[in-house]
Amino acid sequence: MTLVSIAVCVRNGVDWIDGCMDSLVNQTHSPLEIILVDDGSSDGGKEVVAKWSKHELVTTILQDELGLSAGRMAALEASKGEWFAITDIDVRPESDWIQRMLESSNSRDGEDVVAVTGRTVFGRSDDVISRIRSIEIESKYRSRPRRTKLANGPCSMFNRDALLGIGGFDPSWYHAEDMEVSLKLIESGGTIVYTPDAVVNHVPETGLRRFLRKRKRDARAHVRIHRRYKRVNHDFIGSSWIVLWMIPLLSLGIYGISDYISNLLSFDTIDLDSIYYSLTREVLLITIIPMFWFVSFLRSDLPKRGIYSNIVLLSWSAALWHGIAMGYIDALLRRNGH
Repeated sequence: MTLVSIAVCVRNGVDWIDGCMDSLVNQTHSPLEIILVDDGSSDGGKEVVAKWSKHELVTTILQDELGLSAGRMAALEASKGEWFAITDIDVRPESDWIQRMLESSNSRDGEDVVAVTGRTVFGRSDDVISRIRSIEIESKYRSRPRRTKLANGPCSMFNRDALLGIGGFDPSWYHAEDMEVSLKLIESGGTIVYTPDAVVNHVPETGLRRFLRKRKRDARAHVRIHRRYKRVNHDFIGSSWIVLWMIPLLSLGIYGISDYISNLLSFDTIDLDSIYYSLTREVLLITIIPMFWFVSFLRSDLPKRGIYSNIVLLSWSAALWHGIAMGYIDALLRRNGH
């Protein structure tokens, strides 16, 4: 049987450790080794990690606050499996998660399958944030092809030798380590396979502040990815592009409408002629791009009803632009993996 190593890292997630580890030690596949990395927790997590170190399937690693990439690299170097799987501490894999990925690891037509990625299902709570996140992730997976460009961090496994061959996880990377290794593996000639049957369940993502902090972090890290892999057609972006352009294009559209109203009010009387002649070429040029964006927004799965839902989307757009600005500052200063 194929030995599979599973790495999961935690920092200040003490309430999630037991749920994740229970799911991992009860996988249907065997043999299995689970490597639990504590990344400098200060919330009592080290004690829970110590408890799990006594389990026959579990190996633990304690490190300072070095980050997720460093934790996954430490686990990779300590692993012994032919396949190296990764997940997150706030995830609960289904019992057949590893088994389903292994079943999908067989090559077709001479493919060099170097990674297999499953499907993440986000739980929903009684709040707008968890509903937005659940809908967004579900829409991303709905049209995902079998051959994909991303082995997602919560639900993937890699051929260990292939992963080590491209250098593994660089501790200097600030987030998006799953995207970085995925694209490096594809550049080296490998294939990443998506299987919807390998499911992991993510705890509901709640709280506006936490949600925005994560989206800003994603945008900041993705600057590095898009700078390095400019010609890659990413197949897991989803509705983030629509949200990103929400603030600038809404602002442009509002300016165009105000310009039209200003033209209209300049006429002595408001009739069909004034309504027609107020619509100048400049107004049309200003408003045409926001109109295309608005159609895309209406066709998306994003929630559109309710004042709070729209406040969340506007805040999300602002967080993305903030993250992008921070990413380019990282690039200028040559830090966080740039």
